[in-house]
Amino acid sequence: MTKPLSFSEQEILNTTSAIVLGGGRGTRLYPLTKVRSKPAVPLCGRYRLVDIPLSNCINSGINRISVLTQFNSHSLNRHINRAYKFDEFNGGFVEILAAEQTNETGDWFQGTADAVRKHLYHISQSRTSHFLILSGDQLYRMDYRTLLKTHIEKDADITVAALPVSREAAQGFGIMKVNRNAGIRRFVEKPSDDALLDSLITPSKVFDDFGLSADGKDYLASMGIYVFKAHVLADLLLSHPEWVDFGKELLPNSLKSHKVFAHMFYGFWEDIGTVRSYFDVSMAMVSSRPPFQFHDPNNVIYTHARMLPGVRIDRSTTINAILCSGTRIEQALIEDSIIGIRSIVRPGAVIKNSVVLGADYFEEAGSTLKNPIGIGRNTQISRAIIDHNARIGDNVVIRGSKRLKDTDGDGFAIRDGIVVVLKDAVIPKGAQIGDV
Repeated sequence: MTKPLSFSEQEILNTTSAIVLGGGRGTRLYPLTKVRSKPAVPLCGRYRLVDIPLSNCINSGINRISVLTQFNSHSLNRHINRAYKFDEFNGGFVEILAAEQTNETGDWFQGTADAVRKHLYHISQSRTSHFLILSGDQLYRMDYRTLLKTHIEKDADITVAALPVSREAAQGFGIMKVNRNAGIRRFVEKPSDDALLDSLITPSKVFDDFGLSADGKDYLASMGIYVFKAHVLADLLLSHPEWVDFGKELLPNSLKSHKVFAHMFYGFWEDIGTVRSYFDVSMAMVSSRPPFQFHDPNNVIYTHARMLPGVRIDRSTTINAILCSGTRIEQALIEDSIIGIRSIVRPGAVIKNSVVLGADYFEEAGSTLKNPIGIGRNTQISRAIIDHNARIGDNVVIRGSKRLKDTDGDGFAIRDGIVVVLKDAVIPKGAQIGDV
């Protein structure tokens, strides 16, 4: 049961504005980002990545949220407009702020900090005391009230959410060095030099002070989640137009002039920035002990409510699978896989270690001369991601493998050994793709 908030705590929530960064072109997540922005990428069959930070905000009592977008924003706009409609009397909103050209700015977002700077006029409100900066491509559950509590108790100008990572992983994150009071003394974005990495190792006693178990993870990484005092963020962005990125420029250059602290995070967190990380997280969700639970009744993950029928399974076998609404499976085998909304899996099909995203609509029988939407008869799919509305013919074999090299084919791509069938792709009957 959540402890009731004091008046001062509630006032802080009421005056905190959240900003979800939509990210850049999403090239590392391509082809899932070919026709959509990163936050709009489907997750676990029925959600979108953006549902994670938005749900965390709602569950934390923060209801003034702006989502900044630049590339392929149509599906994201549609999803948010359908899913997040607040009571008009409570003052809350989720709004999309797309990149725009004005008399003052004639170019696109140059980085994370630049994206916020270009929309500072729109997001700055008279009653905003703090800005909560979030990423739109991460999977985690956080009560942002604990982050704000750390920020207020430390009287911080900037607070950075942090967690331990290994030396190998450290090269892909902003790494910080903190004192025993969680004050950040150094911040280096994506260090690669061995000597530099050695100098950024966090002593075990610091982890002990915060109740963290390093367990081979000797570095403290930024999660890309920040709290700023509103006037501090505005001053830094407007005073230094040359700072375009939070991790590369704004944070490292603020350490001497401002009070910057770390907030330790103790739960599961995963950055979903590549096809490989997307696939690995999806497979973890169908394991016997998934690291993230969508079934937490006290911390619901919200999404667009669809009027779909239940799953229909006819003489089929499913093992460790997530099956979503509107799905029809007939005489097929589904193992260690996610089957998204409105999926159709026809007789004899075998799907293993794969993600089938489903379809945007139900197709009328006989309405097309192409392969019908869904998975054809006697088709075998393993280690693959099948995007929305794909038409996979009969007797097709799609098999990913670590031995495969990255390539782009007709209606599919291979990334890190994973076959990705593109949205709306038509794979003809008898086709063989991947390690076959």
